[in-house]
Amino acid sequence: MTEDRLTTLEVLMAEQEKTIEELSGQIAEQWQTIERLRKKLDALADRFLVLEEQAALDVPVTKPPHW
Repeated sequence: MTEDRLTTLEVLMAEQEKTIEELSGQIAEQWQTIERLRKKLDALADRFLVLEEQAALDVPVTKPPHW
């Protein structure tokens, strides 16, 4: 009886260890994806700001005709 319980606990521990390793790997992959997306977002934000500055220079500031 005690030997069966010990074997059961060892199996459970091995399964949990495998699950933890798999989850750790998934978290590492997701972190890399997040970092890659953050870099892309920063680059897009920079491009947007440049385009916004360029567009602001091209549009003259005048009063609308109804003023």
